[in-house]
Amino acid sequence: MTANSRLYSMAAATLAGKTALVTGATGGIGGAIALELARRGARLVVTGRDKAKLKKLTQQIDAERPLTAAGEPLTSQSLGIPCDIRDTSLVVAMAKEARARAGTQIDILVNAAGVSRDGLLFRLSEPDLMDTLRTNLVSAMMLSKELAPSMIRQKSGVIVNVSSVIGLHGNTGQSAYAASKAGLVGFTKALAKELGPRGVRVNAIAPGFIDTELTRHVLEQPLTQAMLSKAPLPYPDTSQAR
Repeated sequence: MTANSRLYSMAAATLAGKTALVTGATGGIGGAIALELARRGARLVVTGRDKAKLKKLTQQIDAERPLTAAGEPLTSQSLGIPCDIRDTSLVVAMAKEARARAGTQIDILVNAAGVSRDGLLFRLSEPDLMDTLRTNLVSAMMLSKELAPSMIRQKSGVIVNVSSVIGLHGNTGQSAYAASKAGLVGFTKALAKELGPRGVRVNAIAPGFIDTELTRHVLEQPLTQAMLSKAPLPYPDTSQAR
């Protein structure tokens, strides 16, 4: 992005003055969300397990920050906080560190962390099953629990949970993943009723198949290809671009 386009994007800086925390930011969807929030003027706190990817992402985010008329970045530099989100104690500690280092409360929480440990249920190991639930569902519940009180106090805030179309329809060999993402939908609906009257919006999105590192192996499976072949618009073949 050039300096001129960054200055021009000030017109779209609708999130200026807001601080957003994005989990799973080192993944394809989480990273894209973080970058778009930065372009909209939000200050970003991003987390993930891969420290190298996290450092690269914060550099990308800072390069996308809109500029003021004086040519200065609209927001402070982004913060990258490594965290194994499967550990609830680390999740709570990360949330506290995010608030302390940002010097403000978190206005926007995007729970985008996700893993998929695929396999028929009777062949799935207990550690893989629990890793899926802790990463995809429990982490979102714990972070929402930790950050919701401050949102309630100021009577504003946004929580967005990234579910999946698999959570709505299921898929062979993804029972644990489907359960975690379906649980995220139910959690979102319940939390929206709890926090909505207090001025906090809670929503979920359920993306279909997106060509990311997480889903690439799924996209290559025969059953998935058969399903995609029935879509009104053909799924683009990106194999040549890899």
